[in-house]
Amino acid sequence: MTARVIVADDQAVVREGIVMLLGLLPGIEVVGAARDGEEAVALVAELAPDVVLMDLRMPRCDGVEATRRIRAEHPGTQVVVLTTYADDDSLFAALRAGARGYLTKDAGGEEIVRAVDDVLAGQAGLAPAVQRRLLERVTAPPAEPAPAELPDGLTAREAEVLSLVAEGLSNKEIAQRLHIGAATVKTHINNLFAKTGVRDRAQAVRYAYQRGLIRPPGTSIT
Repeated sequence: MTARVIVADDQAVVREGIVMLLGLLPGIEVVGAARDGEEAVALVAELAPDVVLMDLRMPRCDGVEATRRIRAEHPGTQVVVLTTYADDDSLFAALRAGARGYLTKDAGGEEIVRAVDDVLAGQAGLAPAVQRRLLERVTAPPAEPAPAELPDGLTAREAEVLSLVAEGLSNKEIAQRLHIGAATVKTHINNLFAKTGVRDRAQAVRYAYQRGLIRPPGTSIT
């Protein structure tokens, strides 16, 4: 069976490249291409495709909202996210919206075909890295409860970054641990430095211990 597919991506070069790639793959027919989520929803209503390959970061209507609308209004169409972003916020938002597949844009043709076949068979079409991330999330031990109110207006994410700084992790290692970009880590660190008044990482570690955000090694929980 040939799967009828719509591609939604706001970057023309990327969109055209994906369409060209899909045209070379067995079992897939591209029936339309959308520049944003609004166009994707409209094309689904017009063409009733089997699958939409959906980017997430798009103008007017992003991929998460478009996925939610497509799954609510056209349940016969499945959505496979095809995006640059593999962070938790993007992943879980897309899955909650109804996406049955999630691939990053470094996926090869065989992986895309497999994901399309899987979602049409009622299975999840997930990239291996995404599967591992979901498994880690499910099997991770419960985190220690954060203080009811974090000091100096720190957000939960900034406190999490601070605790990893205290472990001695570099910005790159923190980014890998939290599945976010290195630039995002740097922004969090700059923000928490400004809020707490510290000037360097050593002062940040001392601040974290003084405020009880982390415990010295060997300290037991009473």
